[in-house]
Amino acid sequence: MRNGIVKITFFLLAVVFICVGYVAKDKIMLRKKEEKVAIVFEQPDSLSMTKAMFPKITTSQPVIKNKITPPFIGKSFTGFKEALGYKESRGNYFIVNQLGYLGKYQFGANTLSAFGIRDTQKFLNSPELQEKVFLAYMSRNKAILKNEIAKYTGKTIGGVLVTESGLLAAAHLGGAGNVKRYLRTNGATRFKDANGASVRFYMKKFSGYDVSFIKSDRYAKI
Repeated sequence: MRNGIVKITFFLLAVVFICVGYVAKDKIMLRKKEEKVAIVFEQPDSLSMTKAMFPKITTSQPVIKNKITPPFIGKSFTGFKEALGYKESRGNYFIVNQLGYLGKYQFGANTLSAFGIRDTQKFLNSPELQEKVFLAYMSRNKAILKNEIAKYTGKTIGGVLVTESGLLAAAHLGGAGNVKRYLRTNGATRFKDANGASVRFYMKKFSGYDVSFIKSDRYAKI
């Protein structure tokens, strides 16, 4: 009987020892895993940028500032109107300047009235309407300047080569009448707007665009 009790006691001790060994082993493995995780997700003491994080990009081609022209615009009619719109308002359809000129192409109230537009808020809120007015206004000016376009295109007036697109842009700025006076006085009469932009400047800046898309129509409507 005594021997049986001793055997049972030794058996129980062996079981306890084995269990304790497995628990200790699991704790050691868990600690190693935690150490690995801590190493993987360790955050740097400093958040400062380094050259390794942001490598310097180099190119063998020189960078030319202010010489980028979108390939789909170029010297086409779209290029003409977008360049003019950008000069007038940075292409903003919804802007009104300090003098009350409206939209992408900075039309005045008198010009809009000539096309039957008296609701300026409606005009500002409609890019489509602004584009229609722009095209119709260009058509009218092209008809008004028909003789000047035929006579002066290709000549140099006031140091500027005269082109059809340059004349239309200048007429947009100062009106067709001021463009005629500039040409007929060989550049002596120089109109400038309230911001100091001149007929001569617009003739030069918007020279050489293809504006054949614009129809000559003195009574163009929207």
